[in-house]
Amino acid sequence: MSDIFDDPHDLAALGWSEFFAAQLAPGEGYLTPVRIASVHRSRLVVRTTGGQVTLDAPPQAGTRDFAVGDWALSDPEAGAVARRLDRKTVLRRRTEDRAGRQLIAANVDTLFIVTSCNDDFNPARLERYLAVVNEAGAEPVIVLTKIDAVADPEPWLRQALALQRDLQVLTLNAKDPAAAQVLAPWCGPGRTVALIGSSGVGKSTLLNTLAGKSGDGAQATGGIRESDAKGRHTTTARSLHATAMGGWVIDTPGMRTLHVSEAAGGLQTLFAEIAELAPRCRFRDCTHAHEPGCAVLAAVADGRLSADRLERWRKLDQENRANTPATTGPRGRRGPRR
Repeated sequence: MSDIFDDPHDLAALGWSEFFAAQLAPGEGYLTPVRIASVHRSRLVVRTTGGQVTLDAPPQAGTRDFAVGDWALSDPEAGAVARRLDRKTVLRRRTEDRAGRQLIAANVDTLFIVTSCNDDFNPARLERYLAVVNEAGAEPVIVLTKIDAVADPEPWLRQALALQRDLQVLTLNAKDPAAAQVLAPWCGPGRTVALIGSSGVGKSTLLNTLAGKSGDGAQATGGIRESDAKGRHTTTARSLHATAMGGWVIDTPGMRTLHVSEAAGGLQTLFAEIAELAPRCRFRDCTHAHEPGCAVLAAVADGRLSADRLERWRKLDQENRANTPATTGPRGRRGPRR
């Protein structure tokens, strides 16, 4: 398999690491590592060390099995992907009109959760993003945009910092070239970031700033309605772009709805203060709603924990339990139940 590593520095620049190299099997030396740049109905556009090419999906799999950011092995003679490699991180979301969950991005180091200093800022929705990103295994960073449109971004900054312990929160004007320097620590060579958030918060503008795109090569951008600060969808598909700092950025369409499922670990990280109080409750199955001896309710009563924060945890916890498959039935005859 030595021919795969003829120029390991080029592969590393695409985000390749030992995690993926360890998955190569004997006899696969003729295959070429590629990274998925965009997914279409019947074809996959991939990045290689020599440029960008279009390939067929494997015969036994469809393009729905691939996410932007995936690493795969391609057969150059067949002009097709042979197989996908295991993911280091993966961001999914549950949707009402699909079986299973929708793939958003894979092998991302940092998720920039983009929101703006206006009516789009919604703590409950940001907590949903954080729960999903935590569960995906990537580092969440909240990016507050449109600071040029407000007198003082400090109130939004304080609210964002309170959402999760040790959370990184950045403030910037997406149109300002200096925004790239604010995000540079996460966008270095071989690093991959993704932009998620609602429409109209500046994701496409931020992508153009990071990638140094302008003119005809720039991603289309759109404004927002002044009445409700909601924007139009200008990004219609996920795609991988090179950044001016040597890394990679994945743009995603705006998401107004994000259902939480299979994210128990992500919620525990998000609501760490509640998770730490729970073992002190009198009852092991305490719901933190009405039970006597509840340490969480005691923290609300004495002001250590916000009642609104507890209510948002309760809502997300119940939603996660309802949406997460459970096993039922006697041993040996278990089946999925929602």
